[in-house]
Amino acid sequence: MSKLTEQGMATRRSVLGDVHVDKAEANKSDFDVEFQAMITDGAWGRVWSGDHWSKRERSMVTIALLAGLGHYEEMAMHIKATVRTGASREDVKEALLHVAIYAGVPHANHAIKIAKEAFAEMDKAEQKGDNK
Repeated sequence: MSKLTEQGMATRRSVLGDVHVDKAEANKSDFDVEFQAMITDGAWGRVWSGDHWSKRERSMVTIALLAGLGHYEEMAMHIKATVRTGASREDVKEALLHVAIYAGVPHANHAIKIAKEAFAEMDKAEQKGDNK
């Protein structure tokens, strides 16, 4: 495993959690192994592991971009990751207000719905003591 891959895996685990990464790794197949390597090295090893922005800042930008592009499933995953990135619910709300202005109200409206669902799931998991 290269240093970049090691860093990517470490950052990916620190943001998404071991449960998510272990599941993704277990579901990897010959069909997507190259794609998984690319995102581990590129997204997690380079972009998310950079030292210019904090994980909190990267989290807010990622959520806004995913919402603006309509990638709500990925956005929900990154909202759930805010427990590990340090982005607050207020940060998410502000990011989605930017989405409304710069990417359109329909994108922000749906993103807010998904965010509320993700936060409700997070609250339920926290009440059950499941902080994975």
